[in-house]
Amino acid sequence: MSDAIPETYVRERATDGRKDLRYPPLPDPLAVPVYDNHCHLEIADGPSTGSGAQGLTLAEQLDRAQAVGILGVVQASGDIESSRWAVAAAEADPRVLAAVAIHPNDAPTYAAAGRLDEAIAVVDELAARPRTRAIGETGLDYFRTEEPGRAAQHASFEAHIALAKKHGIAMQIHDRDAHDDVLSTLQRVGAPERTVFHCFSGDAAMARICAEAGYYLSFAGNVTFKNAQNLRDALAVTPRERILVETDAPFLTPVPLRGRPNAPYLIPLTLRFMAAELGLDADELGAQIAANTLEVYGSFA
Repeated sequence: MSDAIPETYVRERATDGRKDLRYPPLPDPLAVPVYDNHCHLEIADGPSTGSGAQGLTLAEQLDRAQAVGILGVVQASGDIESSRWAVAAAEADPRVLAAVAIHPNDAPTYAAAGRLDEAIAVVDELAARPRTRAIGETGLDYFRTEEPGRAAQHASFEAHIALAKKHGIAMQIHDRDAHDDVLSTLQRVGAPERTVFHCFSGDAAMARICAEAGYYLSFAGNVTFKNAQNLRDALAVTPRERILVETDAPFLTPVPLRGRPNAPYLIPLTLRFMAAELGLDADELGAQIAANTLEVYGSFA
């Protein structure tokens, strides 16, 4: 592992009252390998020290993933620090590709400090690196950000769209409670050639709109949640060649392990659930998703 990867995490995730911070056991390996389209391995799930906490190094995360048929991950970002970490990780280990961006919920903070343009310039610089294959995650989030912060989100989103086009790489969208404005922005300014809705959160109607526009829909562990029928409906109408899978680790751990730390090695649980929902063999769906991932991001080699 390269010295460029810090031994400590960029940041730690609050325990949020969760009692079990132990990583779950490895699931049965996939016969057909796939990729985790979106994760945040710079985040330690829980405190780095103390009872029950398990911080995993980058190599440990990737080794566990590879043991169950996850050949690689796209390491997503949300600020300058995590974007630099993502690129360093991708340049240190061939199982990682980087996505760099300022998260929509961080854009207002940078803007308030008069640093949004500076931050986007850093993203621009990092996007030129060979192992950076996406701008992400960017988009709009009306759940956590209200006015006047939304103006900064819109400015940042459009700037990130321009960067994806400039560098000819994919774009990963964060869309929370902002479906109409995200779609209208993409239509107005023109979407990058390879646009991915990370952790798709819409319904079947939106999935059809996205598919018609040529966007990719990435499904995470929340597709397994009891209250997520809208996601299962969306999955059912999404063309197979537009489906991706992700963990969004350490968030959105799939059922039946919800509430415990998530990691790329748990992709098999989500993929097998998706295959069952679609009435497909897991190997068949896995082969299609693997091909889709390489179509969006290029080779990991």
